[in-house]
Amino acid sequence: MNRPLAGAAAALATTATLAAVAAGAVLPAAAHAQAWPVKPVRVVIPWPAGGSNDIVGRIVMQEVSRVLGQQFVIDNRAGAAGSIGADVVAKSPADGYTIMVHSTTHVGNAHLYGKKLTYDTLKDFTGVGMLSSQPGVLVVHPSLPVKTLKDFIALAKARPGQINYSSSGNGSAPHLQMALLISMAGIDISHVPYKGGAPQVAALLGGETQASFATVGTVITQIQAGRLRAIALGSTTRSKILPGVPTISDAGLPGYDMNPWIGVFAPAGTPRPIIDRLNAEINTALALPDVVATLSKQALDPAPTTVDEFNRILRVDFEKYGKLIALTKARVE
Repeated sequence: MNRPLAGAAAALATTATLAAVAAGAVLPAAAHAQAWPVKPVRVVIPWPAGGSNDIVGRIVMQEVSRVLGQQFVIDNRAGAAGSIGADVVAKSPADGYTIMVHSTTHVGNAHLYGKKLTYDTLKDFTGVGMLSSQPGVLVVHPSLPVKTLKDFIALAKARPGQINYSSSGNGSAPHLQMALLISMAGIDISHVPYKGGAPQVAALLGGETQASFATVGTVITQIQAGRLRAIALGSTTRSKILPGVPTISDAGLPGYDMNPWIGVFAPAGTPRPIIDRLNAEINTALALPDVVATLSKQALDPAPTTVDEFNRILRVDFEKYGKLIALTKARVE
């Protein structure tokens, strides 16, 4: 063999060796993802059974379980606005066998609890995909003489500090939804935090407070019965079960957008092929007519995303919630 041919052969051999090494590096992750899941997957829901997170998590994961032929076991770990369950997931192996169903509260907790959190919200988790949005609606007690958002803002300006609004706690979605409205409208109303959504709504129904934000599913019965009056929606689109109620943006505050969501997370470092597979199965489940119908009855709108879209939303909402919490000076002692 002459020298040029020998050199070419050596180069080809080197290239083949490098390709084999590269393929070998990729194969373990690909093979792991292809085999996944070979045992039950734990789904941590850091909220009590029966709430929105629990309902949508169970509905969707039941379908994912059926398609993948493996159990997805729900593990409710409630407490500290979801941070107890999140801590469990953050410290779990990044192998695809522990995932979490959590809400926008997850990004808000980073600012609300600060250094008290035992995990880093952005660094210790990766977003898998969104499950649903939870449209929030501004509702008032019937005794408050307002029917539109403009009426509400005008009355608040005429009675600074005299209107009380309830929330499910400092830094909660209802608190921050109203905080954004207060900031954009330039009004002064008083915050009365309660320990959870049920007492928050009970206070409004009882007339202890005059206004509140709540998820549509939580108050739709009271709205339909006339015990509460719906003023406007915090989302950018109207609700199918409240078609006559405008969005805040359309009703007088253009640009208002505060739409809580529920999504799926995994520990940071979970192989991307597993994340992609789980995302695909979640999105398939969210398109099933039975799933759509069941969620609609709970006033939950299916909101499928890609992995990258969801992680972009996480970063955007992380900044948004941080600014709102700083504005309200809310903290957990």
